[in-house]
Amino acid sequence: MSDPAIATPAPHGMDVADTARRLKAIFIGSVGNLVEWYDFYAYTAFALYFAPKFFPSHDPVVQQLNAATLFAAGFIVRPIGGWLFGHIADRYGRRLSLTVSVLMMCFGSLIIALTPTYETIGFAAPVLLALARIIEGLSLGGEYGASATYLTEIAHPDHRGFYSSFQYVTLIGGQLTAILVLLLLQNVFLTHEQLVDWGWRIPFVIGALLAVTAMFMRRHMHETEAFTEANKTKKRESSLRGLLKYPREVAIVVGLTAGGTAAFYTFTTYMQTFVKQTVGLTDIVTTYVIAGSLIFASILQPIYGLISDRIGRKPLLIFFGVAGTLLTVPILTTLAQTKSPWVAFLLISGAWLFVAGYTSINAVVKAELFPTSIRATGVAVPYALTVSIFGGTAPAIALFFKQQGHEQWFYYYLSGVIFISLLVYSTMRDTKHASAMHRHE
Repeated sequence: MSDPAIATPAPHGMDVADTARRLKAIFIGSVGNLVEWYDFYAYTAFALYFAPKFFPSHDPVVQQLNAATLFAAGFIVRPIGGWLFGHIADRYGRRLSLTVSVLMMCFGSLIIALTPTYETIGFAAPVLLALARIIEGLSLGGEYGASATYLTEIAHPDHRGFYSSFQYVTLIGGQLTAILVLLLLQNVFLTHEQLVDWGWRIPFVIGALLAVTAMFMRRHMHETEAFTEANKTKKRESSLRGLLKYPREVAIVVGLTAGGTAAFYTFTTYMQTFVKQTVGLTDIVTTYVIAGSLIFASILQPIYGLISDRIGRKPLLIFFGVAGTLLTVPILTTLAQTKSPWVAFLLISGAWLFVAGYTSINAVVKAELFPTSIRATGVAVPYALTVSIFGGTAPAIALFFKQQGHEQWFYYYLSGVIFISLLVYSTMRDTKHASAMHRHE
C-alpha cells in the first residue's frame, strides 16, 4: 500500500512534514545502497592482501590481474541481475526488489569470509571466490536500477537531481567505508602479518552483518506513489518485451553510461592499485590518498545534483564529456610520474571535478527516460550491460596494458570511451525538461 503522505505535492511547494517523510524514505533506501556497495568494494579494498591467498604467483601484478579479472566477472552477470530485479521492481514493487537484493549480497560476503585459501583446498578456492562475486554481481545488477528508480520517484519533482544524487553519495560512501575499515585494521587493530594471514576476512563478515540490518530496514520502506498508480492500470507483460518498445531510450542509456562508468571505476576501483603499484606509495599512504579523494567526490555529488535542478542535466553531462576527453590523459600521465601523496590526491580530486558531472545525475537522467511501468528494468538492464563491458573491465584492461609494458595505452582508451559518450550527450534531449516521470503506462 502506498503512504498517501508521500504522494507528489503541488510543484510549487513542499511542507515540512512531506519533506521529512521523503528524507526518511531516501535515507533508508540510501543506507541499503551504501551497504551493498560496501560489500562489493571490500573486495577491491582488500585485494592487495587476499590475492596471494587465492592466486599463488611470484609476480604481484599477475596476482592483481587475476583478482581484477574476478572483479570483472562480477559485472558479467549484472545484466541478468538487472533484468531479474528490474522485473521484480516493475511487477511487484521497488521495496521488495531492494530487500531481496541486499539479502543476496549478504550471502556473497559470507562466502568470501568463510572460503579456505588455495593452500588449503587448491583450485576450489578461486572457484568459490568467483561464485561469491557472481552472487554479488547479480545483487548489484538489481540494486542500481531499483534504487535509482526509488530515489527518483520518491523525490519532489523540483529536486530530483539533488535527491537522486545521494545514490552515488552512498555508492562512493560504500567504497569509502570499506577503505576506512581497511585503515582501522592497518593502523589500530592488526599487524601487517595478521591482515595478510586472516584479517582480510573481517570486512566481509562486517558486510554480511550490515546487509542483514539493511534488509530489515528496507522491509519498512514506503512504496512509491508512481508505482502504485502504474500498478492499477498497467498490462502484465514480459519486462524485456516491454523494454523493446523503447529502443531509443535504451540506446541513450548505453551511450551515456559507457564513458561515465569507465571513468568512475578508473578513479575509484583501479586507483587503489594504480597509486600503490605505479605511483609507488605505501599501503597506508595509498589508503589515505584514496579515502581523501572519495570524501571530496562524495561532497561534489549533491552540489552537482542541485545544480542540475537549476540548469538541467545536459550541461553537466557535456561538461564531463569535454573535460574527460581532454584531461584524462594529462591527469593520469602526471599521476604516474609523481611520488608525492599530496600531488596524487590533488590530481585524483581534479579528475572528480568532471567525473561528478556524470555520477551525480546519471541515475535521475536514466529514470526520467522511461515510464513507470518499465522504469526499473529500463534503467537496470542497459546500464548493467554497459557497465559489464566498460566499467567492470576497466581495472583488468589497465593491468593488462601495464603487464605488457604499455600502461599509458589505457589512458587513451579511457579518453576515447568518454568521447563516445560525449557524442551522445550532445545529441540527447535534456531529461529535466522532457521527463517521462509523469507517464505510468
